[in-house]
Order: sequence, then C-alpha cells, then structure tokens
Amino acid sequence: MIEILGAYLLNFDPGFNILRYLTFRTLGGTITALTLSILLGPIFINFLKNIQFSQVIRKEGPQSHQKKSGTPTMGGLIIIASVIISTLIWADLSNAYVWILIIVTILFSIVGLIDDYLKISNKNSKGLSGKMKLLLQTGFALITLIIYLYYSSDSQLYFILPFNKNFIFDISIPLFLLISIFVIVGSSNAVNLTDGLDGLAILPTVLIMGGLGLVAYAMGNVIIADYLYIPHLPEAGELIVVAGSFIGAGIGFLWYNTYPAQVFMGDVGSLTLGAILGTFSVVLRQEIIFAFMAGVFIMETLSVIIQVLSYRLLKKRIFLMAPIHHHFELKGWEEPKVIVRFWIITFLLVLFALATLKIR
Repeated sequence: MIEILGAYLLNFDPGFNILRYLTFRTLGGTITALTLSILLGPIFINFLKNIQFSQVIRKEGPQSHQKKSGTPTMGGLIIIASVIISTLIWADLSNAYVWILIIVTILFSIVGLIDDYLKISNKNSKGLSGKMKLLLQTGFALITLIIYLYYSSDSQLYFILPFNKNFIFDISIPLFLLISIFVIVGSSNAVNLTDGLDGLAILPTVLIMGGLGLVAYAMGNVIIADYLYIPHLPEAGELIVVAGSFIGAGIGFLWYNTYPAQVFMGDVGSLTLGAILGTFSVVLRQEIIFAFMAGVFIMETLSVIIQVLSYRLLKKRIFLMAPIHHHFELKGWEEPKVIVRFWIITFLLVLFALATLKIR
C-alpha cells in the first residue's frame, strides 16, 4: 500500500521515492508490527481473561507448570493480526509471494484456532486429533503450494545443496510437493512442540525469520546473489518486508510472553508461525539452510519421536520427559536457563546457516 502511495506521490515530489525503498519499508513494517503487537497485547489479554480462554496444563507435565494454569492463551492472534496488517500497509501487494505468505498465515491460523478452542471448551490438553490436525495441515499446505506453482515457472523447481557451487538440481512437481509439504507441516508441528516454556518458541522464530529475511534480500539483489553463487530471484527481495513485520510482531509479543508469561501464543500462534517459516524457506528454495537454522525445533521434534519409539519398542524412556526442554527441567535446570540457552543455540545456528551461503 505504501509502495503504491510512494509511486503516486513521486509525481509531485522526487523525495517521496523513499516510500518505495525496500529498506525503508522493511523498517516501517517492523516498527508498525512492533507497535501494534505491544498496543494490542493488554487489550487482548484482558479480553481473553474476561471470556476465560485460559491454558489447560497437562497433569503429567512438570509440577512447576501447574501454577501456569489459568494463564490466557491464543495470544498468537496478536502476532498474526500485527503481521498481516503491517504487511498489507508496507509490502508491495502486486508481489505474489507476499500473498502466498498471507494465505498460509490465514489457513494455518484456522487449524490453530480450532485446536485451541477444543482444548478450552473440553477443559483438557487434547484438541484436534493427531490425524485430523495432520490432514488439515497437509490440505492447507497443498493449497498454498498449488497457488505458488501457479505463479512460478518450471525453472524455479529446483533443490539447493550447500557447500557446493554446483548446488542446484531440478526436481519434478510431485517431488517438489512432497518435500514442500513435509517442510511446511513439519515446521508447523516442530514449533508447536517447542512452545512449552515461556518465550521459548517466539524468539527462535524471530531469529530464524531474520536469517531467512536476509537470504531473501540477497536472492532479490542480482549483485549479492552472483557474489554468493545463489539463485537470483527478483521477487524474493520483497519478502524482507514480510520478515520485518514478523520480527516486529514477535518481539512485541515477547514483551508479554517472557517469563513469567502473561499470555501464551497457543496453537493458533505456534502452528501458524511454524508454517510461515516453512513456506518462506520453500518459496526461497532454501529448505536446507532453514533446517540448519531450525536445529532447536528439529531437536525438540526428534526427542519426542525417539521417546515414543523407545517406549513402544523397548518399554524404556530415553529422556526424563519429552519434548527435551522438559527433560532439562527435570534435570534441575530452571525454566529461564533452559529458555535462554535454547535462544543462544538458535542464534548460533542462524549465524552458521548464513555462513554456509559463502562457504562453497
């Protein structure tokens, strides 16, 4: 919207061209989303308290978590609203990739809303069944990818491997869909599993989005793309505006979600944020880079898989409790220590992933 306004005002004064600058609009998107998130926070938290939409704590979880019962949930709507509003204001709405990210945000927020509502109405930690949730996620991911394919060319269906200048190989549409659905749905569920401690999931998603935003900017700039030996994707540069909005909204939400949390993002937040990150990486064709960045989310997911398989096959538990952040809690780590250490790990992984762009 601002980009269109800038193009119009340019007819009256050349100075208005600043409204079209990518860096200016990214900063504007970040500040707008941050402001919206902070302002909406108290209003939405009080609203959730009034309608008694509070978190149901698992009885089998760590006993220290029982005191969190009654904390408002579904705060992810604060992030989602801030991201969408800011993106609509500051991004170039003629860019198809921007709309793809808006669409996946809306679709996966529907899954999270249903899941959260069922948990609250049933007064237990069980929402949608695993099969139904997976079916909805897969269906919505497929819809998003079909839209992506409609606006993409066959030349964009490739897979990128790091650490090699001859890093690209073409893939078929069925293989593309299979890989991409796995990335989007897997990322959605991985963030959901990680969101078990105050602020644990939100800052890593912000850090990862920052990394992906830089990759998008590099791919959208022909000089930087050629220097780094990465594909030049002109439309990708605009995604840094979306990334900025995501970062601003996430930091604003962290103000209320940091330990001890005043509000939880709920499944509407975690499932949606994970899907946005996964879709972002698919659009950029940077799934491997994303996997490096999302190491904490992958570790959390693997801990659950290993725990379940170990118990079913060997009748033994590898971890004191899964996901693994609960294991560290039961080992004696205080909740803030677990959170901050996972933040540090994610920050280092994002730096490593960005470094791989040059190591070829």
